[in-house]
Amino acid sequence: MKFNIVHSLQGRVRVRYPRYLLDGKQAALVQMLISLQEGIKSVAVNIISGSVLIEYEGISEAVALSYLRAIDDKYLKNEELLKSVATPVAQESLLYVLLEMVATHYIKKFLIPFPIRRILSAFGILPRARKALGSIVRGKLFCADTLDATAIILSYATGDVNTSSSIRLLLNMGDTLEDYTKRKSYDSLASSLLNADESVQILVDGEEKSITANLLKTGDVVICRAGSVIPVDGTVISGEAMVNQSSMTGESLPVHKKDGSSVFASTIVEEGEIQISVKSAGGETKVNKIVALIDKSQDLKAASQVRAERIADSLVGYNFLLAGLTYLCTRNFVKAASTLLVDYSCAMKLSAPICVLSAMRDSANCGILTKGGKYIEDLAKADTFVFDKTGTLTESTPKVTHVIPFGDNDEREVLKLAACLEEHFPHSLARAVVKEAADRGIDHSEEHAKVEYVLAHGIASSLNGEKLRIGSAHFIFDDEKIRKTKEAEAVIEKFADSGSSLLYFSIGKKLAGIIVIQDPIRQESVTALKQLRELGVKNIVMITGDGENTARIIAKKAGVDTYFAQALPDTKVEYIKKMQAQGHKVVMIGDGINDAPALSAADVGIAMGAASQIASQTADILLPDDGLQSLPALRVIGRRLMERINDNNTAIIGINTALIGLSLAGTVTASTAALLHNTSTVAISMSAMRPLIETK
Repeated sequence: MKFNIVHSLQGRVRVRYPRYLLDGKQAALVQMLISLQEGIKSVAVNIISGSVLIEYEGISEAVALSYLRAIDDKYLKNEELLKSVATPVAQESLLYVLLEMVATHYIKKFLIPFPIRRILSAFGILPRARKALGSIVRGKLFCADTLDATAIILSYATGDVNTSSSIRLLLNMGDTLEDYTKRKSYDSLASSLLNADESVQILVDGEEKSITANLLKTGDVVICRAGSVIPVDGTVISGEAMVNQSSMTGESLPVHKKDGSSVFASTIVEEGEIQISVKSAGGETKVNKIVALIDKSQDLKAASQVRAERIADSLVGYNFLLAGLTYLCTRNFVKAASTLLVDYSCAMKLSAPICVLSAMRDSANCGILTKGGKYIEDLAKADTFVFDKTGTLTESTPKVTHVIPFGDNDEREVLKLAACLEEHFPHSLARAVVKEAADRGIDHSEEHAKVEYVLAHGIASSLNGEKLRIGSAHFIFDDEKIRKTKEAEAVIEKFADSGSSLLYFSIGKKLAGIIVIQDPIRQESVTALKQLRELGVKNIVMITGDGENTARIIAKKAGVDTYFAQALPDTKVEYIKKMQAQGHKVVMIGDGINDAPALSAADVGIAMGAASQIASQTADILLPDDGLQSLPALRVIGRRLMERINDNNTAIIGINTALIGLSLAGTVTASTAALLHNTSTVAISMSAMRPLIETK
């Protein structure tokens, strides 16, 4: 293959080859063949500019270029090789498509005799008429479809074939621009969730090769190791791994995957190694399908978006009324039709969902997964934020500082049995106990009976006929009626002002030990709460199952307005419902199993990055593993989302009202008004795609 070097740096070289030498399939083949070679990091082929960018490592530039030079017709015209690569998605030039439409219109106008053109124009009206009829059948008499069809039919009926054809051209161009704009916004959101340009490892003839994810096709075998993002939907054919599926299912607890298990694009391998047979890649993955479904769920639309759509629908009737009045006053079909060519519906119904998609894209760029635009807006409106303590305001990785045994029990035995119980439940305090046992080299093989989680209290099991209990003071002393000894009271008093969390462990009817866990406050929590208050949050509340002293100390450090100690899940739910009854919009943030009822009851439920599975499934928004520092950014995104939708609606009404007025005054023609209307619609929609906040 012939080429010239146009740019060269260490590890990177760009070459230019004769344009049109390669078609799309051949370009994909070149990219794949070079990507498979030793020392190649990435390859990008641009068939429009006729260039190839190669990034390499561990080899010389000459070797990298030799791979490209070796590709000739025996590869480029090999049908079997060409079939082995996926057909690349055509990146149509918007300008080319629009110019083609205009050229076709004027070729017909100047080269086809008028009688034939009149017949062709009549057939050209049919798609619009069928679309309008379908809307009427569905009960939508006043909508953009009926407006467009009525305007075209009126123009044609009065004998003005040229105007009718011009209007159809402008409407078709407008549809093309709108489809392009909306597709761009969907693609932008999808790309924020899944990067198709990253390198992935595939298995070819028993050897491991590196290619970019956009070259993957059905049947390829992808190798994914710990820390890697799974780039495809597929089936595990070899190996085992723990996969974090929170981006897809909301369950942050890793799921065990083995031979025969299904996996999804954008999920993450946390442990292990698996080989995946590709089922779907690129735009066919569930990530992209989920993105496409987001805007179709009415229940998850932002209130501003729903309001914009309702306003748009209600204004269509006034277009028809104005057209009727115009005809009655002027007896002029052309002027009457001109009032139908400019409507408010298209722009409002296009720009509002694009604004929401932009907000969700910006959230995703911040590492935040939102299950609908509605929740972003509700969070922006909320005046009350309720926080769990452990793992939310405090560190998600607390550490055991003391293990204090009582009676005949020794420290290692208490920690061993406690870890044996706690390992079954994903909570930050439980993880601290399990980690401490591991750090001390304590093997806690299971000898106990079935473990039962007592919601918001603790864990219960049995060993050798005796009850094992671990949990809060309320659970051990009040519910289980374990006697609080003087030794226990002394320990409790000693750590009362330390801000530590205490886990109480009992065997039978006796207190066997107390485990002291230092749960330091997250510094980002203090900053986040301060920023939320500056952003208009009136009530910042902490509700925890911890004791009064611990709750008081953490609340003071975090800057919480109100706190509730030794609270049960019912307490959180009752408080949320009480605030809602008083007219407050409430956000609940938590991470534990016991937070799930409150997350469900709140207007917006937010789960932390290391939340339990049930909390993640119940929550409406999932934060990344950076604590609360992304929460103020999400509130800003929500506020700016509402502002942008409202600003766009104001601009749409103002511009289109002015165009209708100019049409009635005879200042602009019907065709010009339609052109300006479509132009403004696309301009506002493109503006809606702009980022709402700056993200890294």
